[in-house]
Amino acid sequence: MLRIIKYAFVCTIAFAWIGGVAAQTKDPPMTSDQATAILDELRQIRQLLEKLTSNVAVKAKLRLDGEYSLGKKDAPLTMVEFVDYQCGYCRQFEATTFTEIRKKYIDTGKLRFISLNLPLNIHAEAMQAAEAVLCAGDQGEFWTMRKALFSNFENLSQNDIVGYAQRLHIDLSLFQSCLQDRKHKSEIQKHLQQAEALKVTGTPTFLVGKTTPEGVEGDIVVGSQPLSVFEDKLKNLGAPQ
Repeated sequence: MLRIIKYAFVCTIAFAWIGGVAAQTKDPPMTSDQATAILDELRQIRQLLEKLTSNVAVKAKLRLDGEYSLGKKDAPLTMVEFVDYQCGYCRQFEATTFTEIRKKYIDTGKLRFISLNLPLNIHAEAMQAAEAVLCAGDQGEFWTMRKALFSNFENLSQNDIVGYAQRLHIDLSLFQSCLQDRKHKSEIQKHLQQAEALKVTGTPTFLVGKTTPEGVEGDIVVGSQPLSVFEDKLKNLGAPQ
């Protein structure tokens, strides 16, 4: 019942916003300030949705095989991230919450962190960015390329990406050949299928749970949540404090 009430509340907000936009269509073309205000309202609605759903536990499990990871491979807990490198919310998580999680849990051996690709159709350059990270990974630069793309998430053209690779001293001939051949297309498709199986449709989304022989089993966490949300989840899973 509580979940239904929350859903109805959010729908009321959304319909009110849509009604406001409809009313504006009778007026002269909107200014850039009006467009910015509308985008801010959309962001607020998304944040509200994330807050309302963050306390609803959705159980899931995932098989992991040969994925790039940070932290001890035998850490008792695992966090899997589904990421789109053109996603501003993913960038926000990387720049804020992830830094603290890495310091407090990953680097101390309590948590294994794994990043999977979920390039969304609404982002024209997300697929090639995902392929670039994996091509960089072939040369041992997965995590450094990942950080470079997040730092420049609004500039992900192929020329931009090649420039980042050059600054990371990646072999450009091998890197560009990997991109051109779409060497890692099937790997990304696998990640997309895993996301679909878990009903993950947006980024960033996380699966946080106990490490199992096959991978991880735990709860889905949606959105760029604050550190406290993840700490509560990890504490409930038995993470040492």
